[in-house]
Amino acid sequence: MIYVSGPYRGDVAANIARAWLVAQGLWARGFAVICPHCNSAFMDGANFIQGDLDIIERLRDGDALYMMRGWEQSDGACLERDLAQRKGLRIYYEGVDEP
Repeated sequence: MIYVSGPYRGDVAANIARAWLVAQGLWARGFAVICPHCNSAFMDGANFIQGDLDIIERLRDGDALYMMRGWEQSDGACLERDLAQRKGLRIYYEGVDEP
């Protein structure tokens, strides 16, 4: 299982589309993928980060996070990465450390 993490706010449509492409590529490589960008796409007025953190909390040994480029500018992605690190999950970085 691999969880896609990266920017959502800003150009929401572009960020969702990019996350969808990342998720599609990971599925093609044999991963079961959780892509929160697609799960809550265009749902305005809610803060989904706590739910996203709840999902990461349920990941197990052998599961991983995939950090999309630009994650450093996303408060939510930073929180997701911090939790994954505390849990000892494998973290991949787009363009640097591909699964």
